Amino acid sequence: MNGKHVVSVIRALRLTNFSQSKVAAGSSTVRHYASPPKRFYKKTSVLSGDSGYEVVLDHRKLKTPKGAPFVVRSEPLAIAVATEFDAQKQNIERSRMHLSALCFTAIDNPNHLSKLDMVNYLLNFIGTDTVLFQYDDEKDLQDLQINEWDPVIAWFNQRYDTNLQKTMNITPPQVSEQDKMNVAKHLSSYSLETLHGFIFAVDTLKSIVLACAVIEQMLTVEKAVALARLEEEYQLKFWGRVEWAHDLSQQELQARLAAAVLFVHLNCSENLVKQKLIL
Repeated sequence: MNGKHVVSVIRALRLTNFSQSKVAAGSSTVRHYASPPKRFYKKTSVLSGDSGYEVVLDHRKLKTPKGAPFVVRSEPLAIAVATEFDAQKQNIERSRMHLSALCFTAIDNPNHLSKLDMVNYLLNFIGTDTVLFQYDDEKDLQDLQINEWDPVIAWFNQRYDTNLQKTMNITPPQVSEQDKMNVAKHLSSYSLETLHGFIFAVDTLKSIVLACAVIEQMLTVEKAVALARLEEEYQLKFWGRVEWAHDLSQQELQARLAAAVLFVHLNCSENLVKQKLIL
């Protein structure tokens, strides 16, 4: 993962946190929610042990919601999680801690998913992929989809040796068993923990094509979110935007996707280091 891509991903995370704070400060609507937990620690740090890397809040080792020790095999990932905790102010805003949530899910695995379960979930998403459903009843929208979506579909087919075809109506696109096998072979090369990041990215974009493109650094986080929102943005030109709400939604998607991309790449960092050492 090159430096330019990392900077782009981190910028997306910071922009969302800033925008959410700004909206909260300027909104006059009063809503009552459960109070977030208070920050109970002064500093964060990362410890290295035989089993991996742990995050420490003052002198307390971080644990998952199920009470399991927080241990990851990637030092950069542990540092990123510690940074999320360190960025909290008076309260701990869990909704903004996407990397921590991903790590907790990967460690606890609350749904007891196997690697096969996760790969099958991702494969089943191909038939409902956002970019494969296009329309020919509005020429301007059709031209936009052809110019913006079709090159990404072509890249995906070339990268994974598939032959995905878009559909112009509500009929799901046909996905061959060979196409599924080729994509499954690629996904199965990742660890169980890393696949949680793939699922988070796909659920965010509603597209496995766009998710793979941004993880493979063919698209930036901002561009991938823009392509996922292509039809919505097209309609907003006619119906108008709700003040700050649509921008906040877009930036939240960028933050979620940025966290997923970082999670995947940082989980792979240990394997990359080992390969270099072997060479």
